[in-house]
Amino acid sequence: MKVLVINCGSSSLKYQLIDMVNEEALAQGLVERIGIEGSVLTQKVEGKDKYIVKEEMKDHKDAIRLVLEALVDENNGVIKSMDEISAVGHRVVHGGEKYKESVVINDEVKANIEECFKLAPLHNPANMIGIKACEELMPNTPMVAVFDTAFHGTMPEDAYLYALPYELYEKDGIRKYGFHGTSHKYVSQTCAEVMGRDIKDLKIITCHLGNGASLCAVKNGVSVDTSMGFTPLEGVAMGTRCGNIDPAIVTFLMKEEGLSVDEVNDLLNKKSGVLGISGISSDFRDIEDAAFNKGNRRAQLALRIFEYKIRTTIGAYAAAMGGVDAIVFTAGVGENGPETREKCLEGLEFLGVEIDKEANNVRGKIREISKAGCNVKAFVIPTNEELVIARDTLELIKK
Repeated sequence: MKVLVINCGSSSLKYQLIDMVNEEALAQGLVERIGIEGSVLTQKVEGKDKYIVKEEMKDHKDAIRLVLEALVDENNGVIKSMDEISAVGHRVVHGGEKYKESVVINDEVKANIEECFKLAPLHNPANMIGIKACEELMPNTPMVAVFDTAFHGTMPEDAYLYALPYELYEKDGIRKYGFHGTSHKYVSQTCAEVMGRDIKDLKIITCHLGNGASLCAVKNGVSVDTSMGFTPLEGVAMGTRCGNIDPAIVTFLMKEEGLSVDEVNDLLNKKSGVLGISGISSDFRDIEDAAFNKGNRRAQLALRIFEYKIRTTIGAYAAAMGGVDAIVFTAGVGENGPETREKCLEGLEFLGVEIDKEANNVRGKIREISKAGCNVKAFVIPTNEELVIARDTLELIKK
């Protein structure tokens, strides 16, 4: 049984075709510049050269048509016909309060996803475009929506409610939702497997550290708190996002700098974080080069702020859960940044965790990086959000 996983952005589309018999990715690809001049599809298949298609794609329907053609291509594809695709799993960023687990897509589900457009205006509309395009091209293939927010649906009220007038929650749904849920779910479950323990007996802090970054407190297998909030802007400092700030800064900037609502939103989401502090880049590789090789003070400061916010959030989540058994690093920076991992755990020895410098010299592989005998284990675990989507899809269509 083969599942096609689709992740649509506003002008891009990532995909994987996964054979669920052995959970092997048969093909993975990226479509870029949809609706823009210079559209291109790049597909990778193990043991084959990259397959590149440069063709105008005016919309996501064109893009998905080319994806399907690439998958069945006589020389570069991996299946003989579209009939081999048993189901399609769609990543949907926001499910609001309605969806605390993945769901088979029908008209009601699509209507509810559209209701969440106001909560995720950059993502949900693109996700919906992908769903409708697949439905047109594959009308008899079951479709499943897997929500970034669903894993955090287990958070208690005291974790997800803000201290605002309660009517705003009732009327407008203003609350913490959390994101990166498929990643936090995958790495926490994998951590339990690596430890040989039942996840229901563990307290795990997962650190998804990339250009977007979030942490999650996973107690007994469920999310009880996470750092991103009503939007992905809340939490730790990130590549271009500011993370937690005094909300009065927003009105101050509007008054003193004469910024509009959209301009403030743009500043906080796209011009802040380590980019704003360093003045160099949102790419941690560029910042680390400037900090370590060129002695750039602001680059060094940006890294310290990023690490400090993560370290203090780890401490907060250990308090929230009444302890911690394991800390997991994942995503681009988490998987490939030994220095960042070390600094994020520096000073947390009192919790019972200490880095093994030799073990920590690893990139992109599952490995324990804490010293032998530590009460709290630390791990690097590469994330696999596409596999979570495929697993949920398979489970639902089997029912």
